[in-house]
Parts: sequence; C-alpha cells; structure tokens
Amino acid sequence: MEPIIGIDLGTTNSEVAFIFNGEIEVITDNDNGIVPSCVGLNESGNVIVGTEAFNQALVSPEKTILSVKRLMGAEQQIKLGEELFTPQEISAFILKGLKERAEKRLQQTVSKAVITVPAYFTDAQRQATREAGEIAGLQVVRIINEPTAASLAYERVNPETRRILVYDLGGGTFDVSIVKVEQGVVEVLSSTGDNHLGGDDFDWKIVDHLAGEIQTQHKISVKDDPMIMARLKRAAEKAKIELSAAPFAMVEEDHLVKHGGKDIHFSYELSRTAFEDMIEPDLSRTMESITRAMKDAAVLPSAIEKIILVGGSTRIPMVSRMLEEKIGLQPHGEIDPDLCVAMGAGMQAAREMGLEDSGVLIDVTPYTFGTSALGEIDGRPTETRAVPLIRRNTKLPARKSEVFLTVYDDQEAVDVQVCQGEAPDALDNILLGNYLFELTKAPAGSPIVLHFDLDLNGILKIKAVEKNTGNEINAVIENAISRFSDQELVDTQNRINGIWSGKGSAVDGEDNASEKPDSDNALPAKYEEMITRARATLDAAAEDDRDEIINIIEDIRDAAAEERWEDADAACSELDDILFYIG
Repeated sequence: MEPIIGIDLGTTNSEVAFIFNGEIEVITDNDNGIVPSCVGLNESGNVIVGTEAFNQALVSPEKTILSVKRLMGAEQQIKLGEELFTPQEISAFILKGLKERAEKRLQQTVSKAVITVPAYFTDAQRQATREAGEIAGLQVVRIINEPTAASLAYERVNPETRRILVYDLGGGTFDVSIVKVEQGVVEVLSSTGDNHLGGDDFDWKIVDHLAGEIQTQHKISVKDDPMIMARLKRAAEKAKIELSAAPFAMVEEDHLVKHGGKDIHFSYELSRTAFEDMIEPDLSRTMESITRAMKDAAVLPSAIEKIILVGGSTRIPMVSRMLEEKIGLQPHGEIDPDLCVAMGAGMQAAREMGLEDSGVLIDVTPYTFGTSALGEIDGRPTETRAVPLIRRNTKLPARKSEVFLTVYDDQEAVDVQVCQGEAPDALDNILLGNYLFELTKAPAGSPIVLHFDLDLNGILKIKAVEKNTGNEINAVIENAISRFSDQELVDTQNRINGIWSGKGSAVDGEDNASEKPDSDNALPAKYEEMITRARATLDAAAEDDRDEIINIIEDIRDAAAEERWEDADAACSELDDILFYIG
C-alpha cells in the first residue's frame, strides 16, 4: 500500500506524522519531531532546513528565511542570498525535508500527503500550499484545517459526544473553531480567525520594546542593523517562552553593538506584566473572534464542554486566563499543542489509506463565495453588489446554484466574476477570477444559471449555463489563481530538485552520503563550516572562550575521525552555542 503522510506545515515549526501499528506518531530523527520552518543557504551555498538554518539566522539573516507561511498566496519574490524564490518554493524546501524524514523512517518512497492549513486561509493561500507540495514531489490528497486536525487527534482519545472550542494560536496565524463530536463524527460548526496574528507578532513587540530600551540606555538606534535585530528577535522569543513559567525574564546580550569604539553589553529584565500589557490588545481580538464563532455556530458559552489549546503561543498564561474568564472552563492541553495538528493530519492520512475508520470528518468553509451583479447597497444602485452563493461556515463539500437575468436585448456577453469575502460590495472582497461568457442573442431578462461547487479541499469549480440554449462555460478557480502553468511547475520542480540535490544537509538529524569523509583527513562539509566560523572568532574571543573553542574543535575532529557522528553533532551544537553567545 502506498503510504500517505500527514504534515503540519507551520509558520514557526513543522512536523510530519504517520500511522504505525494502528497508532499515530510524529516522526522524530534524533529530536522531538519539531522542525523549525526555516530555510537557509550555508557558507557553501547549499540549502539547509530546520534547526541548522534557524541557528544561522543570527549570523546570516540575509541568507535565511523564517515565517514564509505568512507570504503564502502572495505575488512576491523572496531573496535568499543571491537567489529569488516564491513563497511556494521556500515552503517546498521545508516539505522536501519532511518528506525525506518520513522516507528515512518508512524505508520507502513517499509521494502523497495530507497537509494542514489555517482554517482562515484564503483560496489563494490553499492553492499556494498545494503548489508547494507539488513542487516538493508530493501529491496533496487532502488539505484540512488545522483546528479540524487538532479535533481529530482529540476525538481519537475522547470519542464521547461534546461541543469543543478549538483555540489555535500559532507562530503566525490564529483560528478558533466550534466543533461537535458525536458517535465518531467530527463536525465543524464554525471557524473564524486572523491570518496575521501569532507568536511572531508578540516577539516583535518585545523586540520593539528592547530596541527602545537600548535607545534610552545607550542613545543608539539599532533598528536598521539586521544582525542586531536578529539577535534581539531570538532573545525576545526566548524571553517570551521563559515568561510562560516565570514572572520575570532576563535579556542579556553581550557585545551587542560597538559605539564610540567600545562594546555595548545590553541587560534588561522583562516582566510578565509588561509583556501581557504589550499583547493584551491582540489577545482581546482573539476573544472577539470566539464570540463571532459561537454566534455563527448558534451556541452559548454554557454549551461549550471543552476547550482545546493548539499552537505554541497558547502556553502564554494570559491565554488560558482569558479563555476561562470568557467561557467558564479551564482549557485542556493533554496533547502537546505543538504536535496535535500533525497527529490529526496523520490520522486523516491514515483514513485516506483506509487504515483508520474510527470516524467521519465534516469541515466547513471559513469564507463566503459569490459573484457580482446589479443591485443596491444601502439603498443606492450599484453594478458591484456581492451576491453570496456558498456562505461562510457551510459544510464541505458544498454545491449551490443561482439564476441571473440579462439586462439588455441581444446582450452579447456577461462578465462572470467570482469573489471571496463577506463585504456587500464585491469590490471590497477578493476577486478569485472573472470569465467572459459569450451569449446567444436573446431578449432582456433571459436566465443564466451559475453553479458553484466547493470541494473538500476548499477548491472551487464554477459553471455558467445559458438556460434557453444550454451553452455553458466551466472553470476551476484553482487554475485561475495558480501561480504556475503545467510547464512552469515542471521547470520549478527541476530547479528546486537541482538546488536540493546539492544541499549540505537535510532536515535535522538526517544522514547524507555527501557528509561522509572522502578520505581519512576530510571532514563533512557542515563540520568544516562550523570550524571555519569558530576560527574566525578566535582573535576577538576572551582567553577562556578561546581555549574552549579550540578544545571543542579538536573534539569534533576526533569524533569525526572515529565516525562517532552523534558525538560530533553534539560537539558541533555546543560550539554553535558558544559562537552565538560571543556574537
């Protein structure tokens, strides 16, 4: 049986899961299964993915990309070193790393996947995710919403009937869904959220605060220095995590910047109270989304029987406190918030393989799909009145038809516009596509029937039929918004595969034949690069640091010579930490 893997392609971290002996498992590789969603080019110009890329972001921010998920669906080129990539291509590197991780564990080729997306992802963002999978060599058999995937993971261990509120606050996106679980059926009643709200925003608020403190303490502006801002971003994320368990976090960055010929050392104590003041407006917005989701699902707070936390940012204590105040329930986190989406994706993948039949998944569309027609808005005539066909929170798959009438005698054509959004004016919604439908000459008022068909992946097909003649046009919106033609997709796959085949390393922990020494004296490329970096710091390092760096370099060489790769990796990681702290 051909394997199908489940992938949580996250803003900050990504994971891959599969069913082993009837149990869903997040695949690890000398780690906890959590792979930073980070892509970079190392000093040799090779692609690196995961922790290795994340670690180099401090010293080479111009050759490292983080949080690419926020750019999915956008017409934007991303510069990585001297190369330009689309968001889909950067995401494809992450997916290829996860694919290889799964293949290493399964000992066979993997070419199919279920991939999760935020519930509030637009049609364009979903299509971009599908394209990223195709570029990575994966047929995306199903796209499911992240809160839905989390619900699947919980339903497997808690199948009893209940209404669940899924609160998903990740690194870059926020979703809230109301889900009903009944006799093995997982039914999403409503979803809403924000595609640009998450832990990254909280980190940057801390960064702005720290930059302000540096300005106050040392009269220096650091906001235009990418390397310093990268260091502050890493320090901010670390402080944020510490504040989830402690009331204060110490931010200490030695040798942060030179000023007046002297090294400036920055030290600042950030309190949880100050941090919560920074993010309170954002978290209040998430509470407003909960109100909207409950209204859409027609449920009161008293009807919610369980709150599930999804995403690393839900570890912030203020989140649980605000949820408990609003709903009257203490949130649950039995399944790791960082892993439950991947586990749900793995569960759906198992269902697609026919290996898991414990339940049925009923998802909804988070947006309204419609067209534009003559009408009125606030009593005023307009040519762009939005006419909804498939409304927000409709169960998937969904089909809807509506009839429209021609305006003039012998009208030659009609422009069929397909829009996504809730605004009454179609111009304020997202235009997914428009199609010129040439008509047969007929009197004014001749009917045209417009059919919308939204599938389980959120991909929309349309058909317009001239009622009197049977003439019709057909379109698939995924083609209308696709960033790649068939040939462009093949060309992109070849380009990415060519870059990937010359990469220095794969996702964290994977062994590459290219990393083995060619001779007794040769070192794998990643160790040589680390040692080269370390040697470059020796002149500026303090004496104690210098001695420790030299000792660790020898440890790496000794371990590599004896092919003790785990020891060499551990020493390499230790050296990387020292280089980070001495700047």
